[in-house]
Amino acid sequence: MKKKKKLSASNADINRLYEESVQCTEFEVDFINKLFKRYNNTKCKSLREDFCASALISAEWVLDNKENTAVAVDLDKNMVREAKKNSQMKLSEDQQDRLKIYYGDSSKFSKDKVDCVLATNFSYFVFKERKKLINYFKHAYKQLKNKGILMLDAFGGYEAHQLLEERTKHKNFTYVWDQSSFNPITHDIKCHIHFEFPDKTKINKAFTYNWRLWTLPEIQECLKEAGFKKVDIYMQGWNDKKNEETERFYKVTKSDADPAWVAYLAARK
Repeated sequence: MKKKKKLSASNADINRLYEESVQCTEFEVDFINKLFKRYNNTKCKSLREDFCASALISAEWVLDNKENTAVAVDLDKNMVREAKKNSQMKLSEDQQDRLKIYYGDSSKFSKDKVDCVLATNFSYFVFKERKKLINYFKHAYKQLKNKGILMLDAFGGYEAHQLLEERTKHKNFTYVWDQSSFNPITHDIKCHIHFEFPDKTKINKAFTYNWRLWTLPEIQECLKEAGFKKVDIYMQGWNDKKNEETERFYKVTKSDADPAWVAYLAARK
């Protein structure tokens, strides 16, 4: 029996490492379903995943229900190829038929209207100017059906303004989140993802992000200027006994001044 190679910088697939480190597709699909049901008392059936990268959420979406359809859009041709390859490997013919993956600019690309537009992993932070962010939100608004929702995530807290490296150990590697620069005047932030392996090898700057760190009040203002009537904020719960975050997110109107937080925003027409 051939011995399996140990994971190292020489044989690791950075896209697989990213997926294991950052994405929890089952949670996000479940969260979308619950929120849509709560708002509209009906099922969410059609999803558009903007800035989709490997389109894992879209793939999970069509796996979740035989009536579900998804559109995935990304401006990176390599990631579009990766997404298509992944869907062929993971999905049946019927499921592939219900997932359409496109190369395109998420702020301009138009297709049939959907129940939910999703932009996660802070992808829309790529728009550094207020006008460009509002234009993206206006376009997302047009892609939604009458009772549709736009789902976003955001991060912040006073640690978000600091230069830091945060390590998270996984089974065969360590994920490193590196906030390498921050400009408090413009809120421009540059972040890298590195991967480290047990054999001491590393993949430095596997991914790099040049973003504007938008605040929750700014995002809400831009959403409402784009036409959304209601924006709800959901933040992670806290378990006092275990002194750790829970897996549940709750709708809030105020929050503690945590050093680091992640929030979801649900914007409705």
